[in-house]
Amino acid sequence: MFFSCVENMCLYNRVIIIHEQLLIYSKTYTHRLHICLLWLLLMSADILSDVLRSLRATGTVYFCDQLVAPWTKDYPGESMASFHHVRRGGCWFTSEGVEEYLGPGDMVFIEPRRAHQLADKTIRDSENNAQSTTLLLCGYCEFDESLAVPLSSLFPRISIIRDEQLQEHAWLRTLLDTLSSEHMSNRPGTAMVVNKLTEVLLVELIRINFGHGTNRPLLRALSDKQIGHALQLLHNRPEKAWSLETLSTDVGMSRASFAKRFKSLVELTMFDYLTQLRLQRACELLTNTSQSLYEIANSVGYESDLSFTRTFKKKLGVTPTHYRKQSLEL
Repeated sequence: MFFSCVENMCLYNRVIIIHEQLLIYSKTYTHRLHICLLWLLLMSADILSDVLRSLRATGTVYFCDQLVAPWTKDYPGESMASFHHVRRGGCWFTSEGVEEYLGPGDMVFIEPRRAHQLADKTIRDSENNAQSTTLLLCGYCEFDESLAVPLSSLFPRISIIRDEQLQEHAWLRTLLDTLSSEHMSNRPGTAMVVNKLTEVLLVELIRINFGHGTNRPLLRALSDKQIGHALQLLHNRPEKAWSLETLSTDVGMSRASFAKRFKSLVELTMFDYLTQLRLQRACELLTNTSQSLYEIANSVGYESDLSFTRTFKKKLGVTPTHYRKQSLEL
């Protein structure tokens, strides 16, 4: 369950106190490094929760079967992200110059619109061919990309999770086992169960990858002391009348330096990011509450429902009222 805004603020204040005390009592560079890494994860927890909510991920499994060599499966690169889990045996994964062997228990997650291929052997027909029989679990995930942070900010374009890594997440392995058996059982309600399990799987994959590799835009931003602090302030109080002057002052930077660094790390201007965050919160309120447009507009930082509606339609292509109606029909 995600923390409420009030709980986040309380957690944030407690963590600040703990962080300062730990830095005082830590005696070595290694201790300080570990504490700083822990601090980064705690600081980014509620930001990641916001990002995960904004993705509004849906997914399902469309294939779970045994393949006997020789075999090849081509994926043209559709709008959905794909994942493949080798339940038994092994195969070769290739995509735009990337070539990796996937052994028993290995899993690969591929960004949307990226063509790839799975086969029992490489195109070069190497001697290290996969095993003759392979049990493969395949699925896809779709995202609401209208307001979500781009998936590339959370994931590498191709993410391979080896069996050794999955062993560190025992319940995730259990989830994959359940997903596979549920898909093959074809019992009443299987489709709904598989879809929900796939959504949970996606969130866990993002959490595993979050923090691995500093070349991800969101991680770069959170790793930066001042920009990470700025993001935390924005997420804690998106309704505040933020300006470059107030936010840069709060994080101890000049207006010009802050604006430049924020855009470089986040890949959005501060105002674009704030607008995206506000509209994301508004979408949640439109979907999950019966508040009026005026109440929602005020709660996310707009002085009137007119300005809120204008911005909402410009960014999402529909009015808030129409968005709420569509959400209720789903």
